[in-house]
Amino acid sequence: MLRLLTAGESHGPVLTAIVEGFPAGVVVDKEAIDAQLRRRQSTYGRGGRMKIERDCVEILSGVRKGITLGSPITLQIRNRDWENWIEVMSPDPEQIVEEKETAKAVTRPRPGHADLAGGMKYRQQDLRNVLERASARETAVRVAAGTLGRLLLDSLGCWIFSHVVQIGSAAAPAYGPDVDYTDLAEAAARSPVGCADGRAAAAMMAEIDAAREREDTLGGVFEVVCIGLPPGIGSYVHWDRRLDARLAAAVMGIPSVKGVEIGLGFRGAGIEGSGYHDPIYYADGRGFFRKTNNAGGLEGGVTNGEPLVLRAAVKPIPTLGKPLASVDIGTKRETAAAVERSDVCIVPAAAVVAEAMVAWVLADAVIEKFGGDTLEEIRRGWKEYLAYLESI
Repeated sequence: MLRLLTAGESHGPVLTAIVEGFPAGVVVDKEAIDAQLRRRQSTYGRGGRMKIERDCVEILSGVRKGITLGSPITLQIRNRDWENWIEVMSPDPEQIVEEKETAKAVTRPRPGHADLAGGMKYRQQDLRNVLERASARETAVRVAAGTLGRLLLDSLGCWIFSHVVQIGSAAAPAYGPDVDYTDLAEAAARSPVGCADGRAAAAMMAEIDAAREREDTLGGVFEVVCIGLPPGIGSYVHWDRRLDARLAAAVMGIPSVKGVEIGLGFRGAGIEGSGYHDPIYYADGRGFFRKTNNAGGLEGGVTNGEPLVLRAAVKPIPTLGKPLASVDIGTKRETAAAVERSDVCIVPAAAVVAEAMVAWVLADAVIEKFGGDTLEEIRRGWKEYLAYLESI
């Protein structure tokens, strides 16, 4: 139902998103989008690039007087660092300065990055032609587009948040089935690393500081939670319409994410079925419910009414201050990998990007379920469906 295309290079002039299929009548608060962009930029462990950029969205089409029109929406984020790269990255060959282009050429691929595989795929001799698009810088415009989905969900009474549960070897304690998600979200929002547990957050920041001193990088785990989804969002009838598959694909598409789980996921692999699955209960005024949520709010690719809980594992980013061994693709001689300006830890920032992508997928599934070209039609279908659920 929804389609999203993004374009732009890390050191190009702009990042652009085109959104198609978004319903008319949704109020778009530019500041709400910019607030999510600031969250992505300001997390602990980011590098020097974020001191240059001041990400804010420009809405070029599809919105009039702050309300979506139903036509394609164009979003743009300018790269302030472009001014320093015009003579290297310009689409206009007359603006290129050969000496500067040569100085910025990349021929020593970084282990763990798209450099070498992408260079082989597209037959590139300068791997900058790969890394500029493969860079996680592109996720800024995904956050902007995903925030449109968040605004749609907000208007239906759903809300999404994330929190970091592990960075390096520092991990937050597990929470039980009686967790207060509001408290969890508020505590995570106050933390520089997005961790709701103060002691664990301090340990995470200490690990990041130590890795920075060693010129190394760190990965970790984050969790995204969505509250307020009724049962029945998604589908079990085709593999590509299962909501868990769609969510996993969207989150795995974030650079450095190497694993996604719903509910207990990998952690439940050693548990017997009698201890894994969530018993079903019924109460007047509440309907069907669970006392546990090991399924993470999804069964058979369909929401079951419990909070949707998704976790993702993030690898350490591949650009190291003390680079690993590599081979120059021109000379074929062994050498150290290239070094680009980068971060120490992107786990908290990746969690913000994942919120946006989860919101995007859920908004798509909601439109698929309730149809309509306008928010008014979607709300009407949503309300009627909730009334049906209350009647059974």
